[in-house]
Amino acid sequence: MYKYDEYDHSIVASRVEEFRDQVQRRLAGQITEDQFKPLRLMNGLYLQLHAYMLRVAVPYGTLDGRQMRMLGHIARKYDRGYGHFTTRQNIQYNWIKLADAPDILADLATVEMHAIQTSGNCIRNISSDQFAGAAADEVADPRPWAELLRQWSTFHPEFSYLPRKFKIAVIAADEDRAAMRLHDIGLQIVESEAGELGAAVYVGGGMGRTPMIAPLIKEFVPFDDFLSYLEACLRVYNRYGRRDNIYKARIKILVHEIGADQYRDEVEAEFAEVKKLGIDPPQAELDRIAAYFAPPAFDPAASDAIDRSDPDFAVWLDQNVAAHKRPGYAIVTISLKPVGGIPGDATADQIDVMADLAERYSFDELRVTHAQNIVLPHVRKADLPALWQALVEAGLAEPNLDLISDIIACPGLDYCSLANARSIPVAQKIATRFADIGRQRELGELKLKISGCINACGHHHAGHIGILGVDRKGTENYQLLLGGSGAEDVSLGTITGPGFSEDGIVDAVEKATDVYLREREDGERFLDTYRRIGMAPFKEAIYG
Repeated sequence: MYKYDEYDHSIVASRVEEFRDQVQRRLAGQITEDQFKPLRLMNGLYLQLHAYMLRVAVPYGTLDGRQMRMLGHIARKYDRGYGHFTTRQNIQYNWIKLADAPDILADLATVEMHAIQTSGNCIRNISSDQFAGAAADEVADPRPWAELLRQWSTFHPEFSYLPRKFKIAVIAADEDRAAMRLHDIGLQIVESEAGELGAAVYVGGGMGRTPMIAPLIKEFVPFDDFLSYLEACLRVYNRYGRRDNIYKARIKILVHEIGADQYRDEVEAEFAEVKKLGIDPPQAELDRIAAYFAPPAFDPAASDAIDRSDPDFAVWLDQNVAAHKRPGYAIVTISLKPVGGIPGDATADQIDVMADLAERYSFDELRVTHAQNIVLPHVRKADLPALWQALVEAGLAEPNLDLISDIIACPGLDYCSLANARSIPVAQKIATRFADIGRQRELGELKLKISGCINACGHHHAGHIGILGVDRKGTENYQLLLGGSGAEDVSLGTITGPGFSEDGIVDAVEKATDVYLREREDGERFLDTYRRIGMAPFKEAIYG
């Protein structure tokens, strides 16, 4: 994984000391909260309903045991003993004291971590495929490309004050495990017929109050033009993006209003000028970065044999373990979605356990997923039984990956000052309703996502079943959506009709699954059946 160089160390250390001075002035009353707000947001510090919340960056979701253990330390020392892993592959702490914030950033800096650009109208944490470097279907590891973008975008003078926040995802496989086309810019690393690597560029996706799927802007951008082309994409947005209306300021609105063709023409014209600046690095620079992501020292004699005699282990194996590109190895997803738990939360002790397991079984590497789980990317199949047993003891062996209880949920009204409704209790009730793992597996792949407001931090638009909490005359009300997907078969969910109470939405979800079980054909997922039969049968069952 990437290691800080002298420039990284310098800019992070400078930011910590700068913010320490800003916090001291705020605590002394020398600056007001309004004056302090833009300063704290530049350091990932939000003021939520009950306390400050700190969002820590995990670039492209990759970290090692030392870094993971630091996240546990911060949860234990500065928070209430837990952290919340997010859909941006970051971690948030919800109970931070302002006076402690500079010390937390200083602690993070000791393990090459920070909170830079996790907030504000800038290019946020670059996200990627959590299986990068391990998946058999990728044409290349996308993380060196993502790291190049991180270096390019950090403190970029032209893009530090964009019309709105900006999110980029990078994948390198046809299977989209990062919701790439629901980002402001989505990049798929592809190989040309001549064997050259480049990027297919999608621009103008996003969720929120106006969800849109990013159109393809350019099929192939070679590495030699990679940064220049993205610079042009951002320049056009910075020039024409709305700054007079926060609800119309995202790049998706610009691309939608002027059309993909005109946006493409503007980018091509801008690219011709940017290219003259010579900002594209040589291939040697990508090779230098890629060396940090070299494959670990796999055991060439590792066996594919696995003892499946324990039925509970076999279920976990089938549900949470994926194929690896190397024989004798597997990719393990650790679910942070126990029945009745808070999706994405992990205690300090659990964080420490995952750090230990990564060091012992996965070449000291972990990944945060956009679905709020943790991945150990390189596990010998011979070690899977021992790993599973350790996860069982830590309460981390829920075998529910991509099942109905593997719910994405935002913090909602329990924490967030923007939310209209609570997300966490709804997620807990649904998971409890479908607690039986046999029932979950009968339903099969069913991605359920919950947001507590229209900002869609829970990705409800992209759920096979989505739930949106709204305020209806002072009462929490929940809308049900069907048919969304953030994967390669990307689509946006459709609202079924009038909303429900907290208990009513749980009943509505169950009725929707009953329709699926009745109507499905062989091999169909919930999403496939919905697409085949349409909304009407579901609506009749839910409201009938």
